[in-house]
Amino acid sequence: MTQSIVSDTALLDMVRALRHDGRSPKDIARILGARPSEVSRLIRAVAIEDDALAHDGADDLAAVGELVRCSVSPDWHNELLVDGHPEWPRDDGVARGSNGLATVLVARARPREKVSVCTFLVDTQCLGVKETIGPRTMSRDALARFERSVFGGYGRLPLDCPIDLACHLVFGAVEYARGLGFEPAKDFARCEGHLGQWSATRAITFGRFGKPVYVSGPFDDVQRVLRTLERSVGPGGYDFVVHADQLGSAVLAG
Repeated sequence: MTQSIVSDTALLDMVRALRHDGRSPKDIARILGARPSEVSRLIRAVAIEDDALAHDGADDLAAVGELVRCSVSPDWHNELLVDGHPEWPRDDGVARGSNGLATVLVARARPREKVSVCTFLVDTQCLGVKETIGPRTMSRDALARFERSVFGGYGRLPLDCPIDLACHLVFGAVEYARGLGFEPAKDFARCEGHLGQWSATRAITFGRFGKPVYVSGPFDDVQRVLRTLERSVGPGGYDFVVHADQLGSAVLAG
């Protein structure tokens, strides 16, 4: 494939899709059979366009527009208590030991057939929203690839998720974690607008069947988390699992 048989607009779209898929300039030039200098020029054009879209109200729900995609990891409901909502999707397959972690992806429409995408990594048993990605602007084709990469670690396909479930899961977990003394990830405010407003009565009881459970992550300040739980719920009010290299031994307290 060479530039001689592909229009500049079409080539730009191809470069954009490959760039959003994480390809390097060298890979793009090889795949498209284009000159490296031309690919570099088009990559700069893509970067300028993406930057303009990202700063053109990407954090504003009204600016990003209608819902395009909302999905959730298949094990989101493991060990949670859910009041009603039989319409919410559930995957009754064998759990993979996700340790109370759930992932939510929300994509909303942007101009020029783009989407603005945010993801939320939610600790449903203790810490609330641990990590967010976005907002990222990408093509709709790139969205499908991005979704596969986000949920690949769960071993099963994500579930189509109504936006009210996403709101209950994300905002509810933030509210629960704050009650224990933990704030959401620092970039949460940039992504929460993709969820919209949530004013419903909480339908999910967080924790492991209602009890806080802390499972340590590789970058956690374990002692700080445990001190916070001691203050908020007291000894015996929570369980925890800590890796050996973080606290001397792996412990499950009951």
